[in-house]
Amino acid sequence: MNLSSPFAALAFVVAAIAGFIPSATRAQSGEPGCRPEMARLGLPIQRVQLAKDEVRLTFVGHATFLIETPGGVKIATDYNDYVRPPVTPDIATMNKAHATHYSNHPDPGIKQVLRGWDPEGKGAAHHDVTLGDVRVRNVPTNIRTYDGGTDYDGNSIFVFEIGDLCIAHLGHLHHPLEPGHLRALGRVDVVLFPVDGSYTLDQEGMIEVLKSLQAKIMIPMHFFGGGTLNRFLARTQDLWPAERREQPAITLSKATLPATPTVIVLPGH
Repeated sequence: MNLSSPFAALAFVVAAIAGFIPSATRAQSGEPGCRPEMARLGLPIQRVQLAKDEVRLTFVGHATFLIETPGGVKIATDYNDYVRPPVTPDIATMNKAHATHYSNHPDPGIKQVLRGWDPEGKGAAHHDVTLGDVRVRNVPTNIRTYDGGTDYDGNSIFVFEIGDLCIAHLGHLHHPLEPGHLRALGRVDVVLFPVDGSYTLDQEGMIEVLKSLQAKIMIPMHFFGGGTLNRFLARTQDLWPAERREQPAITLSKATLPATPTVIVLPGH
């Protein structure tokens, strides 16, 4: 577009504000289904006081969850500029596969911003931080590059240890987990995993990952419409029971984990 004319420049700005011209950030994400409007939707989150052994998990959308601890610490996973929780988290974790999984401009009120890659490109990111009653650590993984290569240690699985409960967010996982990954992860009670089957690991590969983790609760994320999710549920119906919840928030505790691994689907944008 020729912006040399002041009238043309003004028209461009108006169109951009109205949303008719895609932003560079949105265009480079490479993933469908994520729109900036989601950041302003806000989700109804019950503010019931948690017991000392409870954790509240809310599916905000895409790969973003809000994790709340009994001590009041709030964590946002895959914090980005498109889908954000309605409160400022104390800790934000990010992965760099696409712009819908990280932000270059996180809220300045966030106490700990944990990137799943080394921004200086010197190797793997290493995080092991404790804030209040939560410990957050990462296990680096590789991702594909846009030209088909490999970005070694380009992303991370983030692990959240809260009391006796261990929650793992697989991030933008692109490959099966090796024995070294499993040893580093340790016991996982709740796993948050992508099911799109294309941008991340294919669904058959993801099923093998879930089998190796043996988490009691498995919550799918990163699906672009019901079709992708339903294909995954159809593939796993003979492996694990599935529950669909009506609310995006769920309260978890070690004592109330199901006896056998169970898929729990939370509604989200």
